[in-house]
Amino acid sequence: MTEFLIEYGLFFAKVVTFVLALVIIIAVISTVAQRRRQAAEGEIEVRSLNDHFEDMQHAIEDAVFDEFRLKQIDKEQKKRDKAEAKERKKAAKAGVEEEADRKRIFVIDFDGDIHASDADAMREEVSAILSVARPEDEVVLRLESPGGLVHSYGFASSQLERIRRRNIPLTVCVDRVAASGGYMMACIANTLIAAPFALIGSIGVVAQIPNFHRLLKRNDVDYEVLTAGDYKRTLTMFGENTEAGRQKFIEELEDTHSLFKEFVSEYRPDLDIEAIATGEVWFGRRALDKGLIDAIETSDDYLFRAVDEADILLVKYEYKLSLQERLQSFGVNVLDASIGKLWSRLSQSRFWAR
Repeated sequence: MTEFLIEYGLFFAKVVTFVLALVIIIAVISTVAQRRRQAAEGEIEVRSLNDHFEDMQHAIEDAVFDEFRLKQIDKEQKKRDKAEAKERKKAAKAGVEEEADRKRIFVIDFDGDIHASDADAMREEVSAILSVARPEDEVVLRLESPGGLVHSYGFASSQLERIRRRNIPLTVCVDRVAASGGYMMACIANTLIAAPFALIGSIGVVAQIPNFHRLLKRNDVDYEVLTAGDYKRTLTMFGENTEAGRQKFIEELEDTHSLFKEFVSEYRPDLDIEAIATGEVWFGRRALDKGLIDAIETSDDYLFRAVDEADILLVKYEYKLSLQERLQSFGVNVLDASIGKLWSRLSQSRFWAR
């Protein structure tokens, strides 16, 4: 039995070491790919979602209605267009000024990974929007993120703060998840809406660090950490951790959590921050009861309702990558997404539908 436990322990240590090495390799590749992407040039692409919705409507009408009904619909539309043109002409003759331009809704997407990699593209998208947006316009962010590194999501949040500082209404739509760093971004919105079963919250901070010191010691392997400054390194993976270092690390976590709570309270002052900043997540309906969001609705419904009253423009910053860079980026994204999904399933398995 003892031999079995020893062999199992060694096997487990090898598996952990392999996984750790794999994660480090992926992190290095991801960092290199991200730097290349940051160095690459890109361009802003703008697409009308009004046309997109109209094309879908016409496709359904062509499939559902017969030729006679389609001719009727076309005739009615031409009649409406003619009446609108006549009204504009009449107003021009009477010297009546034309109505102000229609409201514009600028839509941007953010699909968050652990590094908040989309923040670089979002920076360009926000800059482009702010160059033309008016206070009567609106920015809609379709946000999906389970969170990640604090400094990365802090930078992403600062891009949304730019919109708020210009007094342009910001609406954030969450269809699946805005947790931890994702909620750090979402809470900045003037209006925050979520789907009924979207995961919202996780206002907390977590750090997990494996330590192999005892394993190395048993195998007569020395590992030295040389620093200048008492707290230059608090906890390590291979060295012997001290109680003083552990306490300092916990202090840093607590301070980060305090900053997170202060940030959320600044933008959602009516929240009972101590009650909800426990690291818990809630489904959309429960999040509404807690005051974490303002309404229950999907992004599709929100935008579809605005089609008749506003020009809806999807703004996207596209990088110009070579074929090799595209393949590298694709490989990194697949690995990153696979690990992210695995971690999400392991950490949130209690939310699986059974």
